[in-house]
Amino acid sequence: MRRQIQKVIDDEVNPFVANHGGHIELVDFFDKNVYVEMSGGCQGCAASTATLKQGIEQILRENFGDDIDEIIDVTDHSQGDNPYYEEGGSTAL
Repeated sequence: MRRQIQKVIDDEVNPFVANHGGHIELVDFFDKNVYVEMSGGCQGCAASTATLKQGIEQILRENFGDDIDEIIDVTDHSQGDNPYYEEGGSTAL
């Protein structure tokens, strides 16, 4: 299952987030929960929650349905350089 999830992330999710310099990696699949880490333009991005819920989660649910309970973002969004996020919540495009 883990390999199938990573393939969908590579084939469907990453091309979508690459437009903003982002990348999504599967960290773990355990107890029907998918753990992902965002990097590049997604790490620290003010829209990362929307990307998770309206992008990644929808794509994974379309492909795996009831085989997945939750998609959990384990990214440390306070670390790294990100051109889309500034401390305090304002965005800089």
